[in-house]
Amino acid sequence: MVRLGVNIDHVATVREARKTIEPDPVAAAIAVELAGADQVTIHLREDRRHIQNRDARIIREVVRSALNLEMAGTPEMQAIALGLHPNSVTLVPEKREEVTTEGGLDLRTASPAVADLVATLGGAGIKVCAFLDPDLDQIRRAASLRFQAVEIHTGRYANATGAARIEELKKIKDVAVAIRHMGMGVHAGHGLDYHNVRDIVAVPEIEELNIGHAIISRAIFTGLDRAVRDMLVAMGRL
Repeated sequence: MVRLGVNIDHVATVREARKTIEPDPVAAAIAVELAGADQVTIHLREDRRHIQNRDARIIREVVRSALNLEMAGTPEMQAIALGLHPNSVTLVPEKREEVTTEGGLDLRTASPAVADLVATLGGAGIKVCAFLDPDLDQIRRAASLRFQAVEIHTGRYANATGAARIEELKKIKDVAVAIRHMGMGVHAGHGLDYHNVRDIVAVPEIEELNIGHAIISRAIFTGLDRAVRDMLVAMGRL
């Protein structure tokens, strides 16, 4: 059974558009969990464009399944993660000007501080995952840095069509096998929706998906409970 993590950042994005108190991402975390999500995912960005520190603290208190914190590999975020103690942390790249995460980490340029961060968080009992493009060299580097899991960036697959999508899916399948062979957990996410998720969930090695935009978009029309359940149906869970 492939686990479903629901990213609720966009609920906070709507709130921050008016700098008001609603919609509340804490309420969203409770709703997606009650609907059957296995995990709540939040991205505490350095510029705090959506999820805020207070959101993260309260969501940590109310979530009863699992909390996955996406974050940049900075000393500030490491300190926050140690205080928050989520079930897992996913290291992602950040650019202040980007609309959303544009690609995976480049571990070829990783500083020694990344290895220290992985060791520190892992030593505190937090599962540490790297968000990476489907590139074998990056996967090998993640293994050497002792990441416990890799989340495969599925953005290019999601945006491709026809033969290009088939090729991108093959890359994902190949690296999924490699990740498992190297002893790490296999996650996937970015750009996944109710249609393209079917081929991803069929990859035997993949254990977890993290999906946000498609679910929150559908929830505008159906409500969060139905949107999450519809995704579970698309994944073959219901």
